[in-house]
Amino acid sequence: RVPIVPAAVIFDLLVGDGRVRPTAESGYRACEQASSAPVEQGCVGAGTGATVGKLWGASRAMKGGVGSAALQVGPWVVGALVVCNAVGDVVDPHTGQLIAGARLSPHSLALANTVQTQLSGAAVPGAFTGGNTTIGVVGCNARLTKSQAKRLAQVGHDGWARTIRPVHTPLDGDTLFALATARVNDEPDMMLLSTLAAEVVALATVQAVQQAQGLRLGEAWWPAARDLIT
Repeated sequence: RVPIVPAAVIFDLLVGDGRVRPTAESGYRACEQASSAPVEQGCVGAGTGATVGKLWGASRAMKGGVGSAALQVGPWVVGALVVCNAVGDVVDPHTGQLIAGARLSPHSLALANTVQTQLSGAAVPGAFTGGNTTIGVVGCNARLTKSQAKRLAQVGHDGWARTIRPVHTPLDGDTLFALATARVNDEPDMMLLSTLAAEVVALATVQAVQQAQGLRLGEAWWPAARDLIT
């Protein structure tokens, strides 16, 4: 039988030492330390080597990371955990302002605006292939059928469409899983849950870059969103 959730990873072996990677023991230790405390965000766990804004290659990228968010309306709680490692830029979904993305040069903090550059017809020969994807999970406390869970994952991608530009490119492998704890037995309000799913995925994506920290490795430099704030 094909498993419902096989696996999803990001390619981050070019940041740091590619020989350092999780093992089976790491998985066991993570499960043993699981708690209800707030999730660490930024450059931790799967977000350690994540980067964003790679249309001109990794040298002009910025740090991505892992972010989380949750919302509650009435009895319904929906949360998301996102690892943002996109080829595109990340924007504030409410203002459209660039938060992190491709820079004008490897030593600059000025953002290039990937979509506007593409629309202008400018040549961009250095797009980083094989090293981009945004992954995540969206969960709720409702009791969902498989088809409803699939729907939750589908609409969660709308959150990425609001925050990553461009999104779902041929250079990305964007994957979002859905889960339900079934703690609320009422008939699920799929309209509301869908709205919340897209919103928390967007918020978690923004958190992933806003909580990240800049990184220098030799001559390489990946600043973070917080470095743009002066």
